[in-house]
Amino acid sequence: MSEEMKQCPKCNSPYGYATGEETYACPECGNEWNPSEVEEDAGLKVVDANGNQLQDGDSVVVIKDLPVKGAPKPVKAGTKVKNIRLTDGDHNIDCKIDGFGSMALKSEFVRKA
Repeated sequence: MSEEMKQCPKCNSPYGYATGEETYACPECGNEWNPSEVEEDAGLKVVDANGNQLQDGDSVVVIKDLPVKGAPKPVKAGTKVKNIRLTDGDHNIDCKIDGFGSMALKSEFVRKA
């Protein structure tokens, strides 16, 4: 067997090891993969609460009341947000909401409109 290690496509651990002639395994997350079948995804992949993939410029709907620090009222469920921008990090949607201004949302609290 080869002593070569490959980066895990799931958790990005550098310790992926060969388990056979064509398969590799990750000791950190338990993922098994075939490097020839793994397709490189260069873009940012963000999904909403229903599992639909979001893109820059999409419109989304807030699915639950979200409290906002410093604001007397929350962003209400059903609020439509237009022209979102996707970012990296915990709050992965940047947007402008009428009455609140610019803010960042988590994709798990919205659905694609």
